[in-house]
Amino acid sequence: MPFDVRDFPGAPPEDRAAGQRNRRLVASWLFSVAGMIFVMVVLGGVTRLTGSGLSIMEWAPVSGILPPLNHADWEKLFRLYQQIPQYALLHQGFGLDGFRRIFWLEWIHRLWGRLIGLAFLVPMVWFWSTGRLERRLRPWLVLLFLLGGLQGAVGWFMVSSGFFPDSTSVEPYRLVIHLALALLLYSAIVWTGMTVLRPTPMHRPQTFRLRHFAVACCGLLAITIIAGGFVSGTHAGLDYNTFPLMDGQLVPAGYARLTPFLRNLTENIAAVQFDHRLLATLTVLTVTATVIVGFATPTAVDVRLPLFALGLTAAVQYGLGVATLLLSVPVGLAAAHQANAVLVLTSAVMLLHALRRPSSAATAA
Repeated sequence: MPFDVRDFPGAPPEDRAAGQRNRRLVASWLFSVAGMIFVMVVLGGVTRLTGSGLSIMEWAPVSGILPPLNHADWEKLFRLYQQIPQYALLHQGFGLDGFRRIFWLEWIHRLWGRLIGLAFLVPMVWFWSTGRLERRLRPWLVLLFLLGGLQGAVGWFMVSSGFFPDSTSVEPYRLVIHLALALLLYSAIVWTGMTVLRPTPMHRPQTFRLRHFAVACCGLLAITIIAGGFVSGTHAGLDYNTFPLMDGQLVPAGYARLTPFLRNLTENIAAVQFDHRLLATLTVLTVTATVIVGFATPTAVDVRLPLFALGLTAAVQYGLGVATLLLSVPVGLAAAHQANAVLVLTSAVMLLHALRRPSSAATAA
């Protein structure tokens, strides 16, 4: 019997129980894939922070699974790396041993991406073939898989920008696209897993105002993360390492030095860092207001838990951001800042999911 039929209210108890077991299985699979994407985002951050992302000069989705197997392979890859500006400008003379150190992190990053694809595709085919997937869910899951494949192509599109003349890192716009797509895919999988687990939204008229606050949190958080991507891409965190003032001023003197003005938002280090600070502050204030409104509203534990998690992770994130800035972006702290950003996003998505509106038909029933 197909998965979607087992959930009908008129179905026998044993069929409803089987449907619930299938939902838990599918949701666990989706959450596992989301966890792997979380690890991938952290690995990507460390790869960027250590300058390892340009160490592999080829995009070989199949043959690239294997690392260099002998000294000749290592020498070939090292010679390719010596052709790009990053080697000439930053790493000239660091030798084959130095190349190996940056190579392994990027290779693990790419291998993990391939494993995510397998972890998504193989169980999806099995769930589909055994009737454990709702029919309405199947096209959506195929779309998510295709988006995952697109993310791999976007990753190479980003990396290839680091081979441009006089370039020692990837192009910030491409970095932000890569990060945004990864987090969009992550959020969609988390949302889908929550929907599989809890397919019917609760009718909660008292949470109408709280839902608006949750939407505002998600919107501000998305913009703040994108702004953080430009901070990473332009290495803006290495300047203005004071807080709350920037070079002794609230708004740095060079905020609007580029023309046209919009270039400042993505290319001017002073403006990029200031905007990220401002957006982070607005996000924390909005989260604080959301938590206050949420705990003042009578609601169930499935709302209160993500609400508490959102408040906690947002506070930790703000502290991590300030510490990362003041210490001039140490790798470990910066990686923790990026990892916790995903936890804040997870909490916001789960809160919004718990507050989603039931359909008009379900409300009328």
